[in-house]
Amino acid sequence: MNTGMVRAVYRIETPFPLDHAAAVMAAEQSTGTFIAVPGESEQLKALHAARVLSIETEESAAVPSLPGASSASAGARFNRGTVTLEFPLVNFGPSIPNLLATVAGNLYELRELSGLRLLDLELPEDFARRYGGPRFGVEGTRRLTGVYGRPVIGTIVKPSIGLSPEELGELVGRLCDAGLDFIKDDELNADPPLASLERKIQAVMPVIERAADRTGRKVMYAFNITGDIEELKRRHELVVRHGGTCVMASVQSIGLAGMAYLRSFSEVPIHAHRNGWGMMTRHPMLGMSFAAYQKLVRLAGADHLHVNALDSKFYESNESVIASVRALRTPLSGTGSCMPVLSSGQSAATAETTYRELGTVDLMNIAGGGILAHPDGASAGVASMHQAWEAALAGVPAAEYAAGRPELRRALGTFGRRA
Repeated sequence: MNTGMVRAVYRIETPFPLDHAAAVMAAEQSTGTFIAVPGESEQLKALHAARVLSIETEESAAVPSLPGASSASAGARFNRGTVTLEFPLVNFGPSIPNLLATVAGNLYELRELSGLRLLDLELPEDFARRYGGPRFGVEGTRRLTGVYGRPVIGTIVKPSIGLSPEELGELVGRLCDAGLDFIKDDELNADPPLASLERKIQAVMPVIERAADRTGRKVMYAFNITGDIEELKRRHELVVRHGGTCVMASVQSIGLAGMAYLRSFSEVPIHAHRNGWGMMTRHPMLGMSFAAYQKLVRLAGADHLHVNALDSKFYESNESVIASVRALRTPLSGTGSCMPVLSSGQSAATAETTYRELGTVDLMNIAGGGILAHPDGASAGVASMHQAWEAALAGVPAAEYAAGRPELRRALGTFGRRA
């Protein structure tokens, strides 16, 4: 593609002919508006107008997907198709916020459309040169955790809210002794008044350091530093000053510009949580696909990015999760790798399917209840996760591998019913 252009692929629905709707989209997001205006010369349009590159037709629909579209005549159908537009980079430059205003802005408001979904983006390398992408990614995370040849196995602090710093420190101590690689704050818990981030760090890091002295391996703890922009640097520095090796931020809360700001000074991996993502993607004719979203989050600097998980507790299908992991593992020109984070309803009962379907160990497999709710305790929960992955990598059915391994056998009996 022309390096001075951005391509955006959309799925649209409209009561108008597809070519008319596509032309309206291109004009609205570049040089045009609802009526011709002085100054929109042919010369200006040649330099700045968006272009319709292609249109692929789908089967039409009898009723509109979204409210507010222009009314159609009685009995009319709503046309669906895939539209590719091309936008001159000179219109907005290598700026993620201004890119979004173009490819995902007022398009969603147009009356000509009864459905719109951004499916994918092709971006010139100017964006990678501007933003840099992940600083650590898969390789840096493996180096810091000392984990090779298998997934990074982790858990989430549960209960999500309500533990005192002292109780949190005790829990982390048990999890370190159990042999975990990674622990993260829940997205609900960042800097609450009754258990501030500073007090959490002071309770957790000495425990992690003592465990590292005993074992020679330092557990990576992702402290949730989500907050207002002016708080991100202070909170990051607090984590690093106390020896922490990871920070976590909620992408939807701080925005992509906030993520890029955090990346500009971060000395440790950024664990990007996508909570709130469902409202952007759950409807098939609205929002944005993960294929487009993950490119922007990676450019902004995420080293780890959540993708839900196979056989999870959420609505997303396994096929969608598999596609998300593949998208994250596809190289993004000019940037480093980003580690997929499988979280939600995970346990030893999900490892076999996960490895069979994904075929990679470059993952974080995070189990909250699947570790902490193991009937024999968290240590047995961690052991069951390790055993399940050993079985998966050896190509041995988990139920067979569980013979003589009570931790795995009990996990399969407890969690296998919901997998």
